[in-house]
Amino acid sequence: MELTENESVAAAAYAEKLFCQPCVFVKGVVDVTGLPGDGVAEVAFAGRSNVGKSSLLNALIGRTSLARTSNTPGRTRELNYFLLGEALHIVDMPGYGYARAPKTLVRGWNQLLQDYLRGRVELKRVFLLIDSRHGIKENDRPTMTLMDKAAVSYQLVLTKIDKLKPSEVGPAIAAATEGIKKHGAAYPEVIATSAEKKTGIEELRRAVGRAIG
Repeated sequence: MELTENESVAAAAYAEKLFCQPCVFVKGVVDVTGLPGDGVAEVAFAGRSNVGKSSLLNALIGRTSLARTSNTPGRTRELNYFLLGEALHIVDMPGYGYARAPKTLVRGWNQLLQDYLRGRVELKRVFLLIDSRHGIKENDRPTMTLMDKAAVSYQLVLTKIDKLKPSEVGPAIAAATEGIKKHGAAYPEVIATSAEKKTGIEELRRAVGRAIG
């Protein structure tokens, strides 16, 4: 969706104002009965285990350790709520697709994911993180299908593009864009990011601002 020059300037200004506010951890939610009921708008970040979600969230918020990073897949085991200023909840969702986790734990995470995505009025958009080196995988599809059925707006965010050769970035974006064409709830634009190099972070901030604006 192409923005006019004035819209782009306004979106950048709003994102800058939004993300210069303090961000604090609010709570971890293990069951939908514990979800905040204060009516604050929220955006959520989802993705396979070890996709680089915590690193990207830290880069997005401008902190180094707000969201815990780990080399151990499946560390995030609940919906972690962060409050940005007074305007926005940022939700770090449990990673999915980690086969070594106990099956009962996996079922619990999956159920939490499904319950959260159904009928959450405050949820304005899910940013679905995809490792740029691997693209959309089969274990991403159930989450995408679930969001399609629940009519939850979601946008693909490619991570770790610094691990690609420059010549590989364009094809990775093109492949991801092609992969969402048949998904009705998917936002048409794919954002390519690197938490390490800070590539695409401003674009992602603007996307967050547009989602709640």
